Amino acid sequence: MQRIFHTPEGVRDIYNGECSQKRNLQKRIQEVFRSYGYENIETPTFEYFEVFSNEVGTIPSRELYKFFDREGNTLVLRPDFTPSVSRACASYFNPDKEVVSLCYTGNTFINNSSFRGRLKETTQMGVERFGDESADADAELLAMTVECLKASGLKEFQVSVGQVDYFKSLLEESGLNEEEQESLRALISQKNYFGVEDLVKEKKISQELANVFMELPQLFGSSEVLAKARSLTTNENALKAVARLEEIYEILKIYGCENYISFDFGMLSKYRYYTGIIFQAYTYGTGEPLIKGGRYNALMKHFGKPAAAVGFAIVVDSLMAALSRQKISVSDEPEVTVIAYRKENRSEAIRQAQKMRMEGKSVALRLEKGEEE
Repeated sequence: MQRIFHTPEGVRDIYNGECSQKRNLQKRIQEVFRSYGYENIETPTFEYFEVFSNEVGTIPSRELYKFFDREGNTLVLRPDFTPSVSRACASYFNPDKEVVSLCYTGNTFINNSSFRGRLKETTQMGVERFGDESADADAELLAMTVECLKASGLKEFQVSVGQVDYFKSLLEESGLNEEEQESLRALISQKNYFGVEDLVKEKKISQELANVFMELPQLFGSSEVLAKARSLTTNENALKAVARLEEIYEILKIYGCENYISFDFGMLSKYRYYTGIIFQAYTYGTGEPLIKGGRYNALMKHFGKPAAAVGFAIVVDSLMAALSRQKISVSDEPEVTVIAYRKENRSEAIRQAQKMRMEGKSVALRLEKGEEE
């Protein structure tokens, strides 16, 4: 039988300086989590299929790594931390009575198409805040997003904020069926203005509503777009969604990070559990978002303990790639001192190395070649 020494497609080894830099980056981000009072939690690498089923609104079943245990239960490698941490919160905490703030670090597994060129195993770090419905909680997570990226060493980045309730409120008014809604969602997400125009004209939606849908792919930019979004509709729930963003933006000014924030009403995630704000962070050098997050007030209901919730996940591998392309080093490791010695000098070399290690230095002992035997 032929032995295989390379990794499967979509996964990779991380070693030497890159591994050290990744650990240092995770340490910096963890310090931000700690400074905001978030407690660590670890969830299993695999869970029952129901935790990530279609009803939860996570990724499609075909992209899950599925297998069976001895009893025949379907298990899934974790593709996303939010359902896992939500399940754990429902099991061990009471978010209906107190605010629960949790943070995590671990790997996720998504069986992407080989043609996408994406990793199938990635490291994520993130936070989830349960039992807090306030705009203050939304603003805090956006401020943490900015602070995490600054802690990584990035200086040029942008956090784009959307509001799925704005779009959902308009959908309810439109009368479109589920298939048509999904088509419209996809076209808006792709910024396909002409596709949206064709769809709304074909379905004979009211002119006012059609105009809003056609504006959504282009409704992004600085805080000025909030006023424009407000002017486009009289839908009460859509206006409430805009008011929420306006309140969040005012709080972000207090944090002093409003310059990193932009708004995008055409941002609509494939994760259907989002119910309020949704956001993604970008920098130059990578087309993928470094951080993804939002509010998901309906998800905890699936685990038997309804509660408001908001969170975000940092894709550490994407952040590492961006730092590398921008030639930003996150190495905090001390230089390694190598002490080479012969057998007759063993005692002196070991004592010297131990003394230097107690002083906080990094020391590697090496028996000289030819002395091994």
